[in-house]
Amino acid sequence: MTFRRLAIAAAALLAAIVVTGAAVRLTSSGLGCPDWPQCTRTSLVAPASYHALVEFINRVVTTLVGIFVAAVAVAALLRSPRRRDLALLAWSLVAGFLGQAVIGGLSVIYHLSPPWVMAHFLLSMVLLWAALVLVHRSDPDWAPTEPMAPRELVLLVRLLVGVAGAVLFLGTVTTGTGPHAGSGGHVRRLGFPLERVTQLHADSALLLTGLIIATIFAVRLTATSTVVRRRSNWLAVAVLVQVAIGYTQYFLNLPSGVVELHVAGATVLWGSTIWLQLGFTAPLASEVSGGTGPLPRPQKAATGS
Repeated sequence: MTFRRLAIAAAALLAAIVVTGAAVRLTSSGLGCPDWPQCTRTSLVAPASYHALVEFINRVVTTLVGIFVAAVAVAALLRSPRRRDLALLAWSLVAGFLGQAVIGGLSVIYHLSPPWVMAHFLLSMVLLWAALVLVHRSDPDWAPTEPMAPRELVLLVRLLVGVAGAVLFLGTVTTGTGPHAGSGGHVRRLGFPLERVTQLHADSALLLTGLIIATIFAVRLTATSTVVRRRSNWLAVAVLVQVAIGYTQYFLNLPSGVVELHVAGATVLWGSTIWLQLGFTAPLASEVSGGTGPLPRPQKAATGS
């Protein structure tokens, strides 16, 4: 259980760093520490100024994330019995964290150029996905199985994950076009019409909302587990809150505080979508209710050792 607790802590920190990173951008502190890996050319720590401290605190939190990610990777090698799938997932987090450090440094070097900032955020979402899979598989009762749900429902949720990823990407395009550049100085923005990319992002979010509604109905009309039903409820709440925040920030002309909530909501929504998909093979998925009654839990031969 110690390994799973470490995995949960790493996943929580990987989600939290997205929010603290957004706070850096929304307070125009992205270049508060103008150098990397030091804050300035002459000092590792931040000078006594607001923007420098905001950026430096985010770097400290990033270091904390790195410590937990490294701990999970080492624990994956030391746990008994050792499992190849857990080790690969844990070390993928290490690789992703190092990639984030490089991209973060390039973002500073290139003065918060939108493509680098977009890559920074999107890699964070990939890392969160890997961390949630690691948490899922580290459950002591987990075993490789076929998804315990009708094939149509499984495909619908896979589509849901794909559309959620597209919404995240379009959200980064909107952010790269919008006014919150991350620094008080001039930062080059993407050359798209803000109103049009915002509308495209909103349309994709409405498509995602429609798919989530369809998924909720499908979950209740088919034989599936209580785990999937419960996680679909969490997803429904997440998308409703996120849609409300999204329209609020649009009509209030993108106030930084509401945009911060929108980033946090996007992180929760992405995590909830992934967590729902993982629910099809969750250990408690044998508790089936509704539909045509309990489904047999098919087993696969375990891979890895």
